[in-house]
Amino acid sequence: MAGLPGAARTRSGSPGSSAALPALDGSFLRSPLGGLMGAQAVLGLLVWALIADTTYYLHAAYGWVMFVSIFFWILTVLFFVTYLLQLQLKFYVIPWPLVLMIFNAAATVLYITAFVTCAAAVQPTSWRQWDYNRRAAASFFACLAMIAYGASTFFSFRAWKGLGSNAATSQVTDHM
Repeated sequence: MAGLPGAARTRSGSPGSSAALPALDGSFLRSPLGGLMGAQAVLGLLVWALIADTTYYLHAAYGWVMFVSIFFWILTVLFFVTYLLQLQLKFYVIPWPLVLMIFNAAATVLYITAFVTCAAAVQPTSWRQWDYNRRAAASFFACLAMIAYGASTFFSFRAWKGLGSNAATSQVTDHM
């Protein structure tokens, strides 16, 4: 039946097929940007989980902290998965080092405001002691997240400018 013109043709999946699954990039996890991005995801999760477990809706300042932490947590996880699965290679038109640098710089600036807002809104005379403890811990983790995003901004700036790479290895070697 395989030779009939109207027969359906099926193709079994093989490792060499064109629709291969994206491969995990282990070197990204060991790189400074990969490690910092993982730390940012964990720290951001801690910030918004700690704030969400309090009566944050009674204080307008914590709405800003929640917005910043959740927004950048989602984007960080998306960028982390994109780089881990090497999906940025499929979208080669996008200047990924520049996008990552702008993202990290914006996250650093907004996490500075979130940290200051969260730290200023913590009141030791809170009527619920566990709210105070969680808000103080969220302030601490927001400070650590701010530092992690600042370090990522530095490393992504170096990657964008091409600092630390050898000019000889970045040249095209395949001449036809």
